[in-house]
Amino acid sequence: MPVNRLFHVSEEPGISIFYPRPSPSEFNQITGDVVFAISEKLLHNYLLPRDCPRVCFYKHGGTAAKDIENFFSYTSADFVIAIENAWLQKIMQTTLYCYALPAETFTLLDECAGYYVSYKPVIPHHVKTITNILDELLQRNIELRFVPSLWPLADAVAGSTLSFSLIRMKYATPRGKGESLLS
Repeated sequence: MPVNRLFHVSEEPGISIFYPRPSPSEFNQITGDVVFAISEKLLHNYLLPRDCPRVCFYKHGGTAAKDIENFFSYTSADFVIAIENAWLQKIMQTTLYCYALPAETFTLLDECAGYYVSYKPVIPHHVKTITNILDELLQRNIELRFVPSLWPLADAVAGSTLSFSLIRMKYATPRGKGESLLS
């Protein structure tokens, strides 16, 4: 399915051209330096400070009824993003720049995560400045959850049939810290 709207979110203003760089993560399909972009469908996963750890998930055609019941019984949202409480202040203080990119040179890397890559430099069409991240997120069909620790949810989601992304988890509160004694 061709995509016509791709984005790159940054804390850096004024980027006039995106040059390919080494991938920050290991992907067997990547064969050189790339420019990353995100699909409009999953843009909300990146409307947060870069290093903010998060658990993002959604249902798909193959999601088991049990997982829909466990993770979506009490929400009408199609997507969930969980963030640690400790990041609230940073989220409220951060300005983001959402660059709209032409899709012509991009190819799909990971449909579940919404990742696209280009091996060529990319000039953005335009940029949207986001000064209120929470307001921007809450305008979308997502549920935003704040939790003391992401690890219990990350483990549960990873063991489910949901589509998910565990982003920047190396910055999450270490396991055992901030987790409820009741969990």
